[in-house]
Formats: sequence, C-alpha cells, structure tokens
Amino acid sequence: MTLLGDTSRPGGVTFAFTERTGGVSKAPYASLNLGSRCGDDPACVAENRARALAALDAEKSLVEPRQVHGDHVVVVDSSAPEALAAARAQAQAGADAIVCTVPGVPVLLCFADCVPVVLIAPGAFAVVHSGWRGTLARISAKAAAVLAEEAACETTDICAYVGPHASAADYEVSAELLATFEDEFGTIVHTAETERNLDLSAAIRCALTRVGLDSARILDACPSTVSNTDRFYSYRAEGGICGRHAAIAYL
Repeated sequence: MTLLGDTSRPGGVTFAFTERTGGVSKAPYASLNLGSRCGDDPACVAENRARALAALDAEKSLVEPRQVHGDHVVVVDSSAPEALAAARAQAQAGADAIVCTVPGVPVLLCFADCVPVVLIAPGAFAVVHSGWRGTLARISAKAAAVLAEEAACETTDICAYVGPHASAADYEVSAELLATFEDEFGTIVHTAETERNLDLSAAIRCALTRVGLDSARILDACPSTVSNTDRFYSYRAEGGICGRHAAIAYL
C-alpha cells in the first residue's frame, strides 16, 4: 500500500491520499478499493479500510459522507455519541465536504478522477470532494470558510493539499462547460493541450485564493489519475467500472 500525503501532522492533523495497491479486492476493483458504493464485495472494502486506517494509526470509527457532487459541508465538532451519530446522519444524507475539529475521528472521502482537497487549520481539518459541479460551486472555498470559523482562525492560516485527480492534460470537456468555467474563473482553467481541456485544480486554487488562502500554501504535486491507472483508479480511463482511492484525515 502506498500513501501520498503528510504524516508529520501539520496543525496536529495526519492525512493521506491512498493509491490502489495493497488491498484484497479483485478485478475490476483491484486492489485497495475503499469505495462502498461501486459494486465491490463489502467484506473486501471493510478489510481494505482497516488496512488504510491502520497504516495511519487511526481509529476505525469513520465519518464518511454520501457524495452527491454538491456543495454541502457537514461539521463534526463533538465526539459525544449522540452528536457524532447526528453528524454521520447528516453526512449520509448527502455531503461533499466534512469539517472536523474532534480528535480521534477519521474522515474518509472517495475518488476516481474528481479532485480531493485536504484543508488543514491549527487543530482542525476538512476533506473535500470537488468534481466539476462542486468546483463550479466553489465547495473547497466554502469548506475553507467553515473551517476557519470552526477553528477560530483566519483563512490565511489554512494550508490546502490537492490530491490525485484527472489533470488538465487528461480532461477534455465540452466547449460549453469550458466556457462556463472561463466565465467563472478566467482563462487560467484552460490548458493549451487541446481546444477543450479543463484544469479543475486551477479553478480550485482560484476559488481558495479569493477567500484568502495564500497561494504558496496550496500544494498540488500529485500525478493524473487518468494516465496512471497502475497507481490510481480512474472512472474515465476504466470505462466507469473501477474502485475508489481515498483522502483520509484525522486529528
């Protein structure tokens, strides 16, 4: 199993972007599939998640949202059983970002081309799922604003880590969608690879800096999922049938 991320605990947070190797799932989900809604054997998913959490020395009581490509943010601010159960219920009702200020509660979101974003504040974090719809809705920026409020800090205190996703070179979209993104974020979202390649990461960086994050504290050094299916799952490259890698974080 390979984990991309930072285990040095910036802000007291451990986080990682997983890869697809080191698990027990069989093809087409081989092997460290962490997604529970893609058709894999639930027992395999459970074992894979146990391995990923153990690698991070994290607790097993996950908070995991039902991701709906929206912009709803759920806050986990108490580990009391009733409060944690309520937060989990809100997440399962549909959310694409979790803000957590509670020690010992790991958060997991799944991906297979969409953009994972982990936001770190002193003593708090957010994990964000940003597909093209969520990116247009500026979900990362909304999560950053909520995180700053919950952590009682400024957005300038937040660091952002962008995980593996379909990079601009591998992400061709319709002319209409590209035009919509250019209207919202400017021409920085358009790469010269083709006439219609979209850079979601550039749009996310733009949204984050507009709410006050320092561009130097937004890090994106991960390879493209589409052209690295030996390491990551790619819905686009694998015809829509594949597992899911994850972004995991906890205090």
